[in-house]
Amino acid sequence: MPHPIAKYFLPIRAFFQLWRRGRFGFLIILLAGVDQGLAGNPSEHWVGTWGTSPQLTELKNLPPPPGLSSNTLRQVVHVSLGGDKLRIRFSNAFGNGPLEIIAAHLALAAGAGAVDPASDRTLAFAGKPTVTIPAGGAVWSDPIEFRAGALSDLVVSLHFGKVPTDITGHPGSRATSYLESDDAVKAAQMSGAATTQHWYVLTGVDVDRPDASAAIVTLGDSITDGRGSEPDRNNRWPDDLAARLQTNSATANLAVLNQGIGGNCVLRGGLGPTATSRYDRDVLEQSAARWVIVLEGVNDIGGSRGTNTAVAQRLIEAYQKMIDLAHAKKMRIYGATILPFGQSFYDSPAHETARQTVNEWIRTSGRFDGVIDFDAVTRDPAKPTHLLSAADSGDHLHPSVRGYQMMADAIDLALFEK
Repeated sequence: MPHPIAKYFLPIRAFFQLWRRGRFGFLIILLAGVDQGLAGNPSEHWVGTWGTSPQLTELKNLPPPPGLSSNTLRQVVHVSLGGDKLRIRFSNAFGNGPLEIIAAHLALAAGAGAVDPASDRTLAFAGKPTVTIPAGGAVWSDPIEFRAGALSDLVVSLHFGKVPTDITGHPGSRATSYLESDDAVKAAQMSGAATTQHWYVLTGVDVDRPDASAAIVTLGDSITDGRGSEPDRNNRWPDDLAARLQTNSATANLAVLNQGIGGNCVLRGGLGPTATSRYDRDVLEQSAARWVIVLEGVNDIGGSRGTNTAVAQRLIEAYQKMIDLAHAKKMRIYGATILPFGQSFYDSPAHETARQTVNEWIRTSGRFDGVIDFDAVTRDPAKPTHLLSAADSGDHLHPSVRGYQMMADAIDLALFEK
């Protein structure tokens, strides 16, 4: 569970931005919020039930007209674990200025951007309906009594004031968001809204559970983010895993957090912060995170040149650091083997050698607390360097919906009964 000070977290970068701009008054207000957050409620046990990894939104993925400023954004999220009390996290981590939320509402989804009006609740921030998040910062809403079932869809509606030109978001949502002019946070429907398949500002939902609930974090790239899955159907492999957990009494109190970023790399390059640079935020600091599954490295291998011996060794070194950091937090960490990519744009003998080197280390080193062999599950026995046709979305790199289900079905749920 993150320290209560995270409710009004002020990163070092944001502090110096405020210092240079002479924003001392704002800083004092912000620090006052930190003091309030420190009080907390020792009886609360917060567990992450939904999450996404924030990044700087690229130009092509920015909100469509009418834009966020002074308008209403409605976003749908699919929680894994249910409960009766929630809190919501909003981020301006990559903003180049403050972000104003004038009003925020939470409701149960009724499909196609509609909400169940009877379920609509107003969110508050330190007792107030509005909040300004500084550049580089993030904020939790106040806890709210709200009944959410496991595997249910929630709707978060935000009426913005001023927003920075650099927007924090998650382009690979595979979920439809709705953008309406002016203040529409209380609207039951948004039939005339602009739509986009991206999330913005919203990065987490926690549920208060009095039992021994915990979260499984899935760290990865586009295969974890769900490239090849169906929009608004929640059939990425972490979604399928969450559904399986609910059918097993020994794991029905566990949540799954998807921290995949499409195009992401472990070491350098790629899209979004690298896995090593975001590991603390996206894995170790997630509420009640007890396990992490690491499925990442294919973009490092596919983007490398030469013999690929070096990239394989650097990936192995990075995994070992992740293992040590997880163990220091008393988390168990499972290594997932890299899927085949024969006939894809990453295919080459050198890249295949690097993949085999990394997978062999994952399987045999004994450093991970367990191994999830996605390679063995999804490869074609007749052509082991290729995905099974049933598991192939068509680009020979990303699994299909059936492939994602195969991956989730291959995970031994006993790994999470300890």
